[in-house]
Amino acid sequence: MKSVTILGATGSVGTSTLDLIEREPDRFRVVALTANCDVAKLAAAAIRTQAEFAVVADEKCLPELREALAGTGIRTGGGAEAIAEAASSGADWTMGAIVGCAGLKPVMAAIEQGGTVVIANKEPLVSAGDVILAAAERTGATLLPADSEHNAIFQCFDATRPERVRRIILTCSGGPFRDWTTEQMRGVTLEQAVKHPNWSMGAKISVDSATCMNKGLELIEAARLFPIAHDRIEIVIHPQSVIHSLVDHVDGSVLAQLGPPDMRTPIAHTLAWPDRMATPMAQLDLVAIGRLDFEAPDPVRFPALRLAREALDAGGARPAILNAANEVAVEAFLQRRIGFLEIAAIVEHTLSCYDPAAPDSVDAVLAIDAEARILAGERVKDYAV
Repeated sequence: MKSVTILGATGSVGTSTLDLIEREPDRFRVVALTANCDVAKLAAAAIRTQAEFAVVADEKCLPELREALAGTGIRTGGGAEAIAEAASSGADWTMGAIVGCAGLKPVMAAIEQGGTVVIANKEPLVSAGDVILAAAERTGATLLPADSEHNAIFQCFDATRPERVRRIILTCSGGPFRDWTTEQMRGVTLEQAVKHPNWSMGAKISVDSATCMNKGLELIEAARLFPIAHDRIEIVIHPQSVIHSLVDHVDGSVLAQLGPPDMRTPIAHTLAWPDRMATPMAQLDLVAIGRLDFEAPDPVRFPALRLAREALDAGGARPAILNAANEVAVEAFLQRRIGFLEIAAIVEHTLSCYDPAAPDSVDAVLAIDAEARILAGERVKDYAV
């Protein structure tokens, strides 16, 4: 049996992972599950999977979790130390799906144990890419991408012969405002922004998809994961979200991974890797889909793409600042404090007024993240509606 830990078990990625594990209970042993404070969902999942350890990040929720799991024999914990303990459980396979920079230290703790660590949240590779990759090399941990795009590249990219690759092509749905003008986007509502045309995701990542910042962050992730020059990573709009990404080789062969817009497909690939496992998704019906469209992205209407590429090219602390400022701006939008177009404007302003040295540790990344959040928060006040 493969032992597994899920960091962020109650989010969309976590629940998709649980769905796959519960379909093959004889194949997986659940060591630990964590959540922020969704006690009911966490406790139910822990009981169903017979998890050994259940943890809430918010210590105020621990008494409720203890009560929910009383008599089950499942150990409980709360707070940052308990999350770190869960991450350090020595599981064969760990899913890192804690949203935001709160997931940085837990992912690092899992990497320190070796084994396979699946990256589903963007912050480890975006904000702390150099630090994370150095730790994985030192400990021998295997990093696998759960993002559909990076998992697609992973399946098509021969890491033993990277010189054979000419380009990586990241596909992007374009989000709900793909055809909108900038003027139209000034009036975007929260409800419109979180309604993704293809994927069922949380509010924050849905807004990132709407601004195309999600694709900008994935651009940075791809540069960290795959040994290829930045200018050979391209983005193409593909509204159907059937082709998840492509790898163009020097002989002209372009390999693509196709699948339904369901996170269980890439998660299943990482769960079974290097093998494969069955999933509940229906077979891809290309005849029913009928057509696959492509178009170039517009960095003028979607400046997040330009900001992300500039941050990637500049390196150092820039990606961490980009990510932190974006999180603050998106949260302000979700609270209806700023307009949709102000998200990218706040990120650009924060990048323009803060330029610290490159971080060399997770703590240094978190310090940069904290300062960038303060600066972005001040800018939010200037735009607040």
